[in-house]
Formats: sequence, structure tokens, C-alpha cells
Amino acid sequence: MSAHTEEQSRGRLATLVIGALGVVFGDIGTSPLYALKEALGSHGSAAPTEADVLGVLSLIFWSLVVVITVKYVFYIMRADNKGEGGIMALAALALRSPGVGPNLRAMIYFLSLCGLALFFGDGVITPAISVLSAVEGLELATPVLKPAVLPVTVAILIGLFLFQRRGTGGVGQLFGPVMVVWFIILAALGIYGIVRNPTVLAALSPLYAIQFFLIHGGQAFLVLGAVFLAVTGAETLYADMGHFGRRAIKGAWLFLVFPSLVLNYFGQGSLILQDAESLRNPFYLLAPSWGLYPLVFLSTAATVIASQAVISGAFSAARQAMNLGFLPRMAVVHTSTQEEGQIYVPVVNWALLLAVLVLVVSFKSSSNLASAYGIAVTGAMAIDTTLAFGLVLRASFSWKPLTAALVTGFFLFFDLTFFAANCLKIPEGGWFPLVLGTFIFYFMATWKNGLQLALKAVSREEIPLEPFLRQFEKEQLPRVPGTAIYLTGRKAVVPRALVQNLQHHWVAHERVVLVTVTIQDTPFLSGVPRVVQEDLGQGFHRLEITFGFSETPDLLKAMQELPLFEGEGLREEASFFLGRATFLPMGGYPGFPIWRQRFFIWLQHTSGHAAEWFNLPMQRVVEMGSRLAL
Repeated sequence: MSAHTEEQSRGRLATLVIGALGVVFGDIGTSPLYALKEALGSHGSAAPTEADVLGVLSLIFWSLVVVITVKYVFYIMRADNKGEGGIMALAALALRSPGVGPNLRAMIYFLSLCGLALFFGDGVITPAISVLSAVEGLELATPVLKPAVLPVTVAILIGLFLFQRRGTGGVGQLFGPVMVVWFIILAALGIYGIVRNPTVLAALSPLYAIQFFLIHGGQAFLVLGAVFLAVTGAETLYADMGHFGRRAIKGAWLFLVFPSLVLNYFGQGSLILQDAESLRNPFYLLAPSWGLYPLVFLSTAATVIASQAVISGAFSAARQAMNLGFLPRMAVVHTSTQEEGQIYVPVVNWALLLAVLVLVVSFKSSSNLASAYGIAVTGAMAIDTTLAFGLVLRASFSWKPLTAALVTGFFLFFDLTFFAANCLKIPEGGWFPLVLGTFIFYFMATWKNGLQLALKAVSREEIPLEPFLRQFEKEQLPRVPGTAIYLTGRKAVVPRALVQNLQHHWVAHERVVLVTVTIQDTPFLSGVPRVVQEDLGQGFHRLEITFGFSETPDLLKAMQELPLFEGEGLREEASFFLGRATFLPMGGYPGFPIWRQRFFIWLQHTSGHAAEWFNLPMQRVVEMGSRLAL
């Protein structure tokens, strides 16, 4: 590699690292605002002893090492789906693993639905606790501002969600530099505190964590649920891998984020050892008095960035789920002409805003919200571990079943221990993500199962394509000028819209194009051509158009450059025929009773129009309706 090329490579890596700091590490990077305070505050003693402080610090440090550094950075991030990460990419990889039979396939679908539901639950709690904990610094500056904390938090959150429709491209350029400053300030404050009491560094030894459990027993298990707040955001490293690459995320974590977090936690611990009263908010009290207001401002900016990353992730996950048939079609707005991933999903945005506001107004403080935090994330982490180590990495590394079981069991031990510790917080608020996750799970499962029943209902009315073409040749129906494009779910059958059109008008266009859309189990198209074209004779053509599950299925763009349509303006000249079936509930099925059927039918009525989803010109779309028994 030449010196110039190497310099360019380093420059690109530096850009990706800064970008990753602004998107990937916002959640875990703002954890020092509340994690240590909640961990020490939950152990039951008004004035924690030196052994308590060192023990909790040791638990936080080794949680960051094992859960983030070892499990995610060095192992799970190797389970990439063509460079993409996240629960849907991981589930798609697991489905392609050797030896996946029907039962295991059903389990993978179940786990992926659970993981996605928990991810959306995390998307509600993260903005609420992050912004609220930052604004709470105002009451430290002066008690007079305490009544303003909740209104200011609500105003910031409303502004954040209102901004989503304008896109994040411009603000995204500021995210990275702001977070670089944030992590540098975290490190500087930590060093400032450690210098005043270097003995706190003894907590780097795992012996203090072990000793803490030996002294406190069951109470230490409760503390572990709060310690987990220090590692929330770990799944974001994996989910955003496709945007920045494993190398950039790994470098940012090892050389800036991890050291800054450790230094800040230990600085807070040093302050608490000197003054137990500082436990009420050790993060802000660690700063000099003159720096409090600037720190509140910077903290608020950092938490808004962290929230933005989670919201953007929810939009991306929703689009993936829609492509894979886990969610009904919803409007997706592209906020950038250059970046495919910058999208805005209005329904998801307003649903998140409503849930976040209800959460903030109900729980009122970051300490109360901390009880609701953790269960969703620990559940998602356990699913990541099961799929990654049990199936994907085992196949990638050619591990023997015993080796895979031991490694999976090792990391599951940590995940399930954290999960069990967070379950103790269910009465105090942990019920919220469970209720929300359960609702989202049944929502997606109802849609997925309903689609399968709908496809069976439609298949009962389908006509095989080859006999149809032979009969069509015999009938010699009149042809009219122009192109008719019919969408069909299966390429070997005749679209219902075509059958209905012929039954009503007894004429066919001189050129008939049957289009089937296929969604790959990879995020972006890979290994196959975008469009496969076949001439069926008699003016009939068949197109199979393929997209990855992270792509926007833009049919017009995929077709307009084909030689088949050369010299023809599809948007102005072709007619697009769509079939839309109205389903009627017909008795209960095992696991799918009447009420779920009716819910699915309602979702089907309210789902987005196929023409908008596939970017078809609405003025050229003809919809043919039918009624079928579900």
C-alpha cells in the first residue's frame, strides 16, 4: 500500500470513528449521569462504606470488560450479515446456519420477534431517562429550578421528536465532534476526582466485586440490577455496525469510550469516598462549581444525541420488520437524497413520543425511571448471545457443539444474572417494559401469523400461470395498446388483478408484465442481479425484482432502466394493476382466535398503500378488490 493510500485509509477510519462516537456510543456514553448513583443508592445504606464504593466500582468495571469488550466488541460483532448487525440481521444469519430444521426455525422467529419488541421498548425508555437525568443538573445549580426540571425535559423531548421529520443529516455532522468533547470531559472530570484519592484505583481488582457479594449477599444481587445501567447501549454497537464498520467501532471503544467511562466512574467513586453527601448526584458534583451550567448544557446535548441514535435505530428496525413481514406497511419518508439509511417513519415517531411523554410524566425522576430500565436490554442481550454463539459463530468458527455450548453458557450466565437482578425491579417500574414489549410482540406476531393465513386464503383462489397462458393463446382475446404491470406475490401463478380485469373487460394490453418482489435475508442486495427478466411469449413478460431487507423497495427505479421499457415513460404511460383482498374472519384457529383475526383484518385495512410502499405513480394505479374468507 502506498503512503498516500495508507493516509487516505487512516483519514477515512478517523472519520468513521468520529461518526461512530456520535451515533453508536450515545446511550452507554451518558450512563455516568445516573449509573453509579443508582447502584450505590440501591444497596440500602445511607452512607456507603469504602468497601461498598470499591465493590460497586469493581462490578461496573468488570461488567464493561466482560459484556462490552469481550462479548460484543471481540465476538458478537464478528457475526455480521454482509457487514450489517442487529437482531434482524442476526436472525437472518441464524436461519441460514447448517442444521436448522422446522422447530429451530420457529424458535429463531420467536426469538427475533422478542428481540425486536424489546428493542422498541428500549427506544422508549432511553430518551426518557437520558434527557431527564441531564436536566436534573439544574436543581443542583439552584433548588429554585427544581420545579422546572419536568417541563424542560418534556419540552426538549417534544422538540426532538418534532425535528425528526426534517431529517438528521445536518445535525448528524455535529454529533461526532460533540461526543468527542463529551468523552474528553468525562475523562478529565474522572482524572480530577481520582487525583484527590488515588486509592479508588484498587477497585480494578475483581476481588472487591467478589467481596461485595460475600458481605451483602442478596442485597448485592439487587445492586447488580443498577450496575447494569452502566452497560446499557451495548446492543447498539452491534446494531450500528453496518454504518461504520467493526474496525471503527472497536477503535472508538478501546481508545476513547472505555477509558473515559472508567475514569469518570472512578472519579465519582473517589468523590463519594471523600464526601458521602455527594451520592445525591456525584456526576455533577464532580465538576467545579463554575462548570456546572456548561456541564448541564453539554450533558443535555449528549443525551439528545443518545436519544436521536435510538430513535433513528427504531426507524431502521421498523423498515426492516416491514420488509420481512413482521409489521404492516407504514409510510417511510427519506430525509436524505444521498444516504439510504436516513429515513423517517411518522407512525413510529409519534408512537414513541406518546410513550416517552407518558413515561416521563408518570415516573417524574431519573431514579424512578432507573427501575424501569434494564429488563428490555438484558432480554435483548440474552437473545443476541443465544443466536450469535449458539448458531452463527459456531458455524463461522467451526466450533464443536460442546465448545459452542460452553461459550454460550458462559456469556448467558452474565446476561441471565443481570436479567434476574432487573426482574427484582418489576414492582417499582420494571413492569413497564415488560407490558410494552408484550404488546409489541403480540402486535407483530398477529400480523405475521395473519399474513400466513391470508396467503393460504389467496392461494385457494390462484390459477397456475402456464395453463393460463396456453388457454389465453387459444382464446385470442383483443389487445389494446400500452403496458399493464401486475404485481403478484408468487411468480408461478396468475395475479388476481389480471384475472379480474379479463373477467370484466375481456381485453388485454399488448404488453403484460408480471412483477414479483423478493426480499433477501441479507440487508442489501448481494450475490444476485436486481432484476431477472423472462419473456413468456404472446406479449407477456415476467420480472423478479430483489431487495435486501434494509433497502427501500423502489420498483419504479428498478424497472425504468430495463431495455424492456426503453423509450417508454413508466410514470406517464404504463398502468399498474394491484389486487387488494378484504378478508372475513371464519372461525378460530389454534393459537389464532377470532379476536386476533379481527385485529389482523383491522391492521390490514389501516396499513399503508402498496403503491406508495413500492413507489408507484398513484395516478397510474388501478386497484382490483376481492373478498376472501380468512
